[in-house]
Amino acid sequence: MHLTFTPITKKDQEEVISMFQAAARKINKLNIDHWQYWKNPPSAKLKWVKDGIDNKEYYFIENADQQVIGMVRILEEDLMYWGEQVEKAKYVHSLVVKEEFNGQGLGKEILQQIAQQAKAEDCKYLRLDADSKNPKLCSYYEKQGFQKVGTKELPISVYNLYQKELI
Repeated sequence: MHLTFTPITKKDQEEVISMFQAAARKINKLNIDHWQYWKNPPSAKLKWVKDGIDNKEYYFIENADQQVIGMVRILEEDLMYWGEQVEKAKYVHSLVVKEEFNGQGLGKEILQQIAQQAKAEDCKYLRLDADSKNPKLCSYYEKQGFQKVGTKELPISVYNLYQKELI
C-alpha cells in the first residue's frame, strides 16, 4: 500500500484541529472517554498543535489517490511522556485515520512505514502512548507488536507507554 507523508504547515492548523474534533466525536460514539477535550480544545492543546506544526512534526497521510486519509505527529524525543532517553527512538502521537477510511488496515500500515523510516535512521525503538481509559486502543497497539513498558500520569489521564524494538 502506497502512503505519502506530507508535512503539515501553519495554513493547515484549522484542518488539524478539525480532524482531532472528528476523532473525538467518533470515539465518544463508542462511549470511550478519550480525547474528549478536542471537542472544545483548551488553549494548551491548541498551543501543542501549533508548536508541533512549527517544529515540522505533523504530517498528513495521503493514499495513492492523493486523498488525505489521516494525520500523525512524529517526534525525535518526547520529554513530556517519556523523559530523557538514552536509546534513539521515534515517538508517535496524534495518529488519526479519518472515519471513512477505518477498517482498511491503514493504522497498521502507517505504523509499519514509520517504523521502517525510524529503522533506516538507526532508531532502536518506535514508541507511543495510549490513554489507559481506552482499552481497545491499548489492545490494538499490543496486537501491532508494541509492548507496554510503563505508565505516565498527567493531569488529564494515565497513559500506557508502549515501545516496539526495531530489529
